Amino acid sequence: MTSTEIIRVVSLPGDGIGPEVCGEAIKVLKAVCKRIARPLEVIEMPIGGVALDAGDAALPEKTKAACLKADAVLLGAVGLPKYDGVPGDRRPEKGLLDLRKALGVYANLRPVRSFPALIDSSPLKREIVQGTDMMVVRELLGDVYFGEPRSVDAERGVNTMVYTVPEVRRIAKMAFELARARRKKVTSIDKANVLECSQLWRRVVNELHKEQYSDVTLEHQYVDSAAMDLIRNPRRFDVIVTGNLFGDILTDEAAVLPGSIGLLASASLGDGPGLFEPIHGSAPDIAGKGIANPLGAIGSVAFMLNTSLKLPSQAALVEQAIDKVLNEGYRTKDLGGNVSTTEMGDLVCQALESQ
Repeated sequence: MTSTEIIRVVSLPGDGIGPEVCGEAIKVLKAVCKRIARPLEVIEMPIGGVALDAGDAALPEKTKAACLKADAVLLGAVGLPKYDGVPGDRRPEKGLLDLRKALGVYANLRPVRSFPALIDSSPLKREIVQGTDMMVVRELLGDVYFGEPRSVDAERGVNTMVYTVPEVRRIAKMAFELARARRKKVTSIDKANVLECSQLWRRVVNELHKEQYSDVTLEHQYVDSAAMDLIRNPRRFDVIVTGNLFGDILTDEAAVLPGSIGLLASASLGDGPGLFEPIHGSAPDIAGKGIANPLGAIGSVAFMLNTSLKLPSQAALVEQAIDKVLNEGYRTKDLGGNVSTTEMGDLVCQALESQ
C-alpha cells in the first residue's frame, strides 16, 4: 500500500453498543489519516441483529461482498436478547461466524496487558497482575464451531471437535513468529490427556517447533491448568496458542485481568482483509446511554493500523494516546468514572493531536 493510496475500511457497527464504540473508533481512524494526509473511505454495512431485523441474513450478501473488497473491517458487536433460543441460522452470531469464514481469518490475536494507571481496577492483587503482557493466539476456523457432523434434536446434540495438520501448522507458525518478536516463549494449550484431537495438535506443534523454531521456548499445558495460571500467575505467559473452543474461554478469562473487558482489542487475520473488533459483547442493557467504553474499539483501530494497513508508527501513536488519557485519570463508567463514550473518543483524538 503506497503513501497516497486510498484506505478502504468497512465498518460493521452491529448491535447494542456496537454503533457507539465503532463511531469513536472511526473518529480516531479519521484523525490518523488526516494527520498523515491519507485518503480514507469508510463504508458502513449491516450485520447481526440489525440485519435480521431488516429481513436479511445475519451476514447479508452485500455486506460480505463489501468486506471482501476492503483493506480492513471494523466490527462493533453482534447479539440481541430477542434472538436467544431461535434456530442457529437466524441468530445474530451466525453473521460473525460466516464473516470469519468468508474472510478466511484463521487466527484471532488478543493482546492482554496490565495498564499501570488501572492496576487497582483489576480484580486481582497488584502484585499478581502487574507486568502482565501476553498475546493469545486462538485458532478461529476449526474445532467444534465448524466441525462436522453437527446436529441437535429433542434427545441428542452433536458437535465434532476436529483439526487437520495444515490448520494446526498455520496457527502454530503465527504464534512462533509473534514470539520471536516478543520474549521468545510459546505456551501451547490443549487437553491431550483425554482428547485425540489435542494429541494431533500437540504432535504437529512439536514437529514445527523442531523444524523451524528451536530458538523459541515451547511448553505445553492442559487447558484446566492454564485457566488456573491465568489467575494465579499471568506474568508467566508470553504467547499462548490454542484451539477455537479453549481460546474462546481463556481469552474471556484473561480479559478481566486489566480491570475491564471494554479495554481490550482483537485482530482476526488470514490471507485477506483483517477483521478487527473489541472483545466485549453487544451489552444491550447499556446501549444508547452513552456510557460504553470505546477504548477496546479504538485499540482495535491501532491493531488495524499495525497489521492490515501497514502503518505501525501510527498504531503506536494511537496506543500512546490511549495510555495518556488513562494516565491523566479519565475513566468511563465501567472503570468507575463519568466520562461518556463520545468524550472518551474526543480525548483520545486530542491526545493524538498533541503528539
